Amino acid sequence: MQGFSHFDDSGNAVMVDVTEKKSTTRMAVAEGTIFCNKAIIDAILQKNIKKGDVLGVARIAGIMAVKQTAHLIPMCHPLLISKSSIDFEINEEKNCIKALCTVKIEGKTGVEMEALTGVNIALLTIYDMCKAVDKRMLISDIHLVEKHGGKSADFYFDGAK
Repeated sequence: MQGFSHFDDSGNAVMVDVTEKKSTTRMAVAEGTIFCNKAIIDAILQKNIKKGDVLGVARIAGIMAVKQTAHLIPMCHPLLISKSSIDFEINEEKNCIKALCTVKIEGKTGVEMEALTGVNIALLTIYDMCKAVDKRMLISDIHLVEKHGGKSADFYFDGAK
């Protein structure tokens, strides 16, 4: 098979060979949202969740997940991450929390999967820490927001489905 493929000429699964690719600065941002009830939002804001600082723990979990992506997603390259951050935006009117994960590297392959993994685990951690209050939370709208670097053009999510 030609190009970047996860299959060799015999159809066997392989990790893409990036040996000949040029090392460049690469960055990706992913986001997702968890919808919950007002009691959860209030408890998070007042730091009244029994398991502790929800957003602090979720931030650490997301960053740790970024660093473990190659162990979770088959064929992902282990990467030396140079930056990983998780930020949250609480919307009290819509009773939701948006998580944003930014990942940066100087390397031969992109970090989209790392950003998407980080945002997923951050949101799952919020769910885990708040499920005693109410299990009816909804995690949704997980997507790549933007990516830069490498041979392909920059990418910006336009909301199209």
